[in-house]
Amino acid sequence: MSLTHNRQKAFPLPYAIGDLQGCACSLAALVEQLPPGAPIRFVGDLVNRGPASLETLRAVRALGANAESVLGNHDIHLLAVAAGVRKKGKSDTLDEILSAPDSDEILNWLRFRPMALREDGFLIVHAGVLPQWSASQVVDLAKEVEEQLRGSNWQGFLADVFGNASDRWSASLRGIDRHRVVVNALTRLRYCSADGVMDLKTKDGLDNVPTGLMPWFDVPERRTRDVTLVTGHWSTLGLVMRPDLVALDTGCVWGGKLTAVRMAADPSARTLIQVECPQHQDPFA
Repeated sequence: MSLTHNRQKAFPLPYAIGDLQGCACSLAALVEQLPPGAPIRFVGDLVNRGPASLETLRAVRALGANAESVLGNHDIHLLAVAAGVRKKGKSDTLDEILSAPDSDEILNWLRFRPMALREDGFLIVHAGVLPQWSASQVVDLAKEVEEQLRGSNWQGFLADVFGNASDRWSASLRGIDRHRVVVNALTRLRYCSADGVMDLKTKDGLDNVPTGLMPWFDVPERRTRDVTLVTGHWSTLGLVMRPDLVALDTGCVWGGKLTAVRMAADPSARTLIQVECPQHQDPFA
């Protein structure tokens, strides 16, 4: 379910943390620099490509109610591999999770993570949102997918939910066609056209924008401009801190940094904390 609650001002503000991708040591180093007791919100992709995905999941889970994470594309990929409906990729580092004695318990915990969090003027998703969607609609659509992931047929849902062809939204969509578009947007979106047709292949940064496309967050008249979007997923984009957007994938697994940002309503109070990360994957390999 989405996270919406009224927090008293006496409570510490949460810190949002970028993509971990199995970098447990970097997570430990970053958490040490956060104020004691600060709530934490992860933007997804807790696992994969880094050396310690199992340790990372255990560490995030051990934070208990003080932390929450949305699901990223690598997290959903892990669930699909565990369900036997998707093959592992050549760069995957998931075997330790799949063979762990507490694998079922951990995967069940992951399966019940939300697709979106809305909290105190912030909307957290892993990748992006389509321009046609309002913040309330994003939360409602996320709930539809969450119900499928948490249901008795979650393996069947994951067998059908992947696919690049589902690249555009229509209110008339139903069933798996509808859910596939929602999952693609929330966990994979980088670029789209002015009318919200997704490009699900391009991974380049803003120095090489494909013709006819734009970053999802720069689409004119995007309906979520009334909230601050907090995202990850796009390491070639890097850190972005605008009043309406905080993008936090700073390439930890690629030898970049792991980033935390204080989720203050006033953009000038959004303090930044970063740690340098060892390189575990070569982006040019």
